[in-house]
This record gives sequence, C-alpha cells and structure tokens, in this order.
Amino acid sequence: METDRIIDQNAIPGDEAIDIGLRPQSFEGYIGQEPIKDALDIAISAAKMREEPLDHILLFGPPGLGKTTLAHIIANEMGVNLHSTSGPAIERPGDLASILTNLKEGDVLFIDEIHRLGRSIEEVLYSAMEDFFLDIMVGKGPSARSIKLSLPKFTLIGATTRVGSLSSPLRDRFGALHRLDYYSAQDIQKIVQRASAILNVELPDSAAELISLSSRFTPRTANRILKRVRDFATVKNEGKITREVVADTLTSLSIDDAGLDELDRKILTIIIQQFKGGPVGVNSLAASLGEESQTIEDVYEPYLIQQGFLQRTAQGRAVTPKAYQHLNFEIEAAK
Repeated sequence: METDRIIDQNAIPGDEAIDIGLRPQSFEGYIGQEPIKDALDIAISAAKMREEPLDHILLFGPPGLGKTTLAHIIANEMGVNLHSTSGPAIERPGDLASILTNLKEGDVLFIDEIHRLGRSIEEVLYSAMEDFFLDIMVGKGPSARSIKLSLPKFTLIGATTRVGSLSSPLRDRFGALHRLDYYSAQDIQKIVQRASAILNVELPDSAAELISLSSRFTPRTANRILKRVRDFATVKNEGKITREVVADTLTSLSIDDAGLDELDRKILTIIIQQFKGGPVGVNSLAASLGEESQTIEDVYEPYLIQQGFLQRTAQGRAVTPKAYQHLNFEIEAAK
C-alpha cells in the first residue's frame, strides 16, 4: 500500500514548505490545545521573571498536531534561538556533543522523534539535562580517560508519537510533559480559515467546514487538503473556492466526509467481507492487505480506532457497527 497519502498524519515530501509558510509564531496565532498553551504561557512568564531557562519539556501525541510548531513558539516567546534535530539524525554520542557545545545560554534544543535516540546517546544526555555538563571518554584502552565539559543552561524540548518507547530515566528528566490531542472540528475550521488568509484565497465557512470534517482533526492534513482545493479551484473554477469545489476535490482524492480514504475503507471492507467483521489477528489482516503488520498498527489503525470504526480486542481486530453503517453494509448479511 501507499503510505504517502494526502490524509497521512505523518509528514510527507512537500509538507515542510507548507508548514513553514503557515506556522504561527506566537501563542496568539496558535489555535487549539488551550490547556497546553495556558500551562506553557505561565511557565514561560515565570522563567522570564526569574531570568532562568525553561524546564525541559516533552511534547507527545499523534503526528501532525503541532509539536514542532509549539517548539518554535516557545523559543520565540522566550526570545532565544531554536536548534532543531531528530533522534535518527544523532547517530553517535559525538554528534550530540557537537550540538550541545554549540548552544548558548537559554537556547532551546528541539529533538523530534526523541524515542529513536540510541541508548548510548541517551546516557550522554542524562548529565546534560540534569547537571549541564558532558561526560566524554577520550582515548581507548588503558589510556582512556573521562573529561567533563560544562554546558550553558539550555531547554530541551523532545517530541514523540510514542511516549511509551522512551526509557524511564529519560522521561523522568523532563520537568513538564504535555500530551497533544486531536483538534475539534471548530478549531480545524479556524485553522484552515487562517491558512486561507495567508494564502490569499477566499474560503467560505461552508467550504472550511467540509475541509475540517475530512481532515482527521489534524492541522497538517487540513492544510494539505486546503492546498489541493486551491489547485482544484484554480484549474476548474477560476480560482474561486466553494463547498462544491471542496466536495469535488475530496471525491478526486477518494476522501469521504469522515476523513477515510480508499485504503482505510479497504481495511474495514476486508475485515467485514473476508473475516465476518472480526476479530482477526493483525498478521492475517496484513497478509490479506499485502502490507506489513507494523505499518497497519502505526499508520492505518490509530485513526480508525480513535474514530470508533475499529476495535482492538484480545482476539484481534474487529469492526464496529459504525463501520458497517459508514460503508453501507448490513450487519446480519455480513455475519
């Protein structure tokens, strides 16, 4: 199966240009996640009053909800520099040491996919986070010795979609943990209307509403759909976006009003038709779909489960009555 889908909540090629252009620079422009914004706003104000760096912050939750954007806003609000990297990009302890020694007092270091850091790199990070020094081994064999390097006080912001994959020692060194939730349809509507203003296109409320319902309640996906709608309107309707144009765009992308695409519907249909609605083991499901079980668990299942189309049981995956209704299957006939 293809995983670079319009509705994929993970970043795909081309997203960076969208994200940078539409990314808010302050809490005022950041829509949604109100409890987290309030907590961070207080923490930032207190840190600035004390003239101290922020505590280390861990942001976690499904992809595409704004963890990277929040990191940029935090650095902007603190008036410091942001240094960005990711867990897979730090391959050796020396890579991390190079990044840390280039930080200045109060700077923010943002590590995306922090759950993918190697164990040896985590161990170097412990002392850096807790005591602001690096303990580096120089040399090999009997002549090897440990050198301690002092670091400026900095704030580490980690982002992860798998908080359970972080080791307890690393997780415990964060002073604040914030879970980002899916947005409401109303907040997504505000986000796409804000984005349309930046893109200099008119977006009626009815069109914004339809985009929000099909966005999987994720800003990244909503903005991605908006860009496709703008293209469709340019070619088909002299640049004018209407609800009908949005509907035609979504139809061409095979996205329905529940945010499901052809692949989502195929998964549910196979469970209904081949496995009588389930339960079915993920390996059997993966074999029927021609896909890896890990991809099903990581990419396809989360939204289907969150929206109540699919259940994970001890015996395997089973579709819900909501899925039968959405796909126009009769429960009795399917059984």
